[in-house]
Amino acid sequence: MAKEKELMVFAHIDGEFVPAGLLLLSENRSETVASRFSYGARYLQRANRIEIDPTGLRLTDKPVLLSPPNNLALFGGIRDASPDGWGRRVIEARLRVPPNSLPESDYLLNAGDERAGALDVRVNDGGGGLSVCKKTNVRRLAYLMQAAERIEQGLSVPSGLEDIFDAGAGSGGMRPKATVEDDDGNLWLAKFSCRDESTNIPSIEVATLKLAREAGLNVPEVRLESIGDKNAMLIRRFDRSMIGGVHRRRHMVSALSVIGCHESESRNASYWNISDKIKELAPHGSVGNDQRELFGRMVFNVLVSNDDDHLRNHAFLWNDVPKGWALSPLYDVVPRASHAYERTLHLSVGTSGRLATLDNALSGCDRFGLSLLEGLETIEKIWGVTREWKNYFEEFGVSGRDIEKIAAAFRHIDDVLQKEFRRTSRPRTKV
Repeated sequence: MAKEKELMVFAHIDGEFVPAGLLLLSENRSETVASRFSYGARYLQRANRIEIDPTGLRLTDKPVLLSPPNNLALFGGIRDASPDGWGRRVIEARLRVPPNSLPESDYLLNAGDERAGALDVRVNDGGGGLSVCKKTNVRRLAYLMQAAERIEQGLSVPSGLEDIFDAGAGSGGMRPKATVEDDDGNLWLAKFSCRDESTNIPSIEVATLKLAREAGLNVPEVRLESIGDKNAMLIRRFDRSMIGGVHRRRHMVSALSVIGCHESESRNASYWNISDKIKELAPHGSVGNDQRELFGRMVFNVLVSNDDDHLRNHAFLWNDVPKGWALSPLYDVVPRASHAYERTLHLSVGTSGRLATLDNALSGCDRFGLSLLEGLETIEKIWGVTREWKNYFEEFGVSGRDIEKIAAAFRHIDDVLQKEFRRTSRPRTKV
């Protein structure tokens, strides 16, 4: 029989958490049956209030009990504040319970201070503040990696390695990871290798994101850290900033939440859907830039065979000035080697569905606010960098062995774009 729990949702605004509203979760053991949410009257009166979810939890004039859109059991904006994958494994290890055995409310309540975005969830008991975890210094990466390996193996975590419970509980994705603080107070997400991995994925992901930056895409700062004979990838957290010695949080929602669908429906979605939401939600003056950026990321994913481009690997960040939801920086991009001539991405690319070709990408460039010529110019710019990927990867420190292993991921433009399109994109010499 389902039981209903009352939770309070807090939003981080101007450097402090303020109560945003009441969440009612109906749960039958580990299954979320339904949920409802009502913004608080005082929160709605705030001039600087923000909407928790621009699709399912738009702000109202007065408190109204809302239900998730599209028959979802949980609001997308709330779901984004709950860990998935790795973070759940960390919480289960801390509580010593079997995998996927907890109700969603327990994952929400145990995600901790380092969860993504700017929300906090607490028991509605009339008191109790945020339990701020002690930040783990980057110099403890070796201990975090050791703890992550024990969790992967289903082993207990000794007291000397318990930093992982604070640093990793709020994480998403399947790879072991943890939030760490550098000596200047900046926060980074450290991503480790999985057990028995034959390829140095942290090194390859760092190089791929650096390659994307060279191609003109918006990429956070990334770096590689050596831990004995292994590596960790560090990516600067773009939902956090250090202002006046205080960590400020930036509200973030996934494209999955913005589009308003269940995770199982992600493969039915498209880059067009994300672009349409940019047009609807982006701050004034940034729509064109964000749509062009998204088109460029799609082109890059085609050229490097990144088929892990699902809706949770795209996100939006809240902007106070000007107000609106901006496309977040690029993250989670790893080439996947394949010898198949015909390849697909996770999301639909154009009129030919998920087919990973640049012809398919160009078929809907108007949905990104681009003319055909502008789409071709973007392709030429990105191809001009990715064609030299081996040189860049060598410069970025990827081993020859790993370069050889990943080489089949990278596409030649002649395999994914008709030659007549390439001729169209080049400026003609005046006679």
